Amino acid sequence: MPDETAFSSLGGAQLGGADSDFVIVEWTDSGDSEWDWIAPLHVHHADDEAWYVLEGALRFRLGEDVFEAGVGGAVLAPRGTPHAYGNARRGEPARYLLVMTPKIRALVEALHRPGAEDYRAIFRAHDSELLG
Repeated sequence: MPDETAFSSLGGAQLGGADSDFVIVEWTDSGDSEWDWIAPLHVHHADDEAWYVLEGALRFRLGEDVFEAGVGGAVLAPRGTPHAYGNARRGEPARYLLVMTPKIRALVEALHRPGAEDYRAIFRAHDSELLG
């Protein structure tokens, strides 16, 4: 996606990019996944990550704490904190903003490339660690 500075709607786009201090994306989860977590337990050793819930509810694990955040809820996973997140309500969509560093955005893109298989190595290459 190109680096942009303003949008009338963020859906399908990203604000910020590789040359920015942060990247913001708006993502949706349908609630139809068979997986418990959108992102399984992992840690970013040098980068913070945050979410803001626009619709539905997300479930989080930060360290040993597991909780839900509904519409208007905001969550920060400080660097070094093991965390996971997923849709809190099966069968219901969740829409949220994800605020991350360009390094985390590159990690997400690498994980979703066709043929990506060694997820642990991909996490390590981005100063992160898959814990599950």
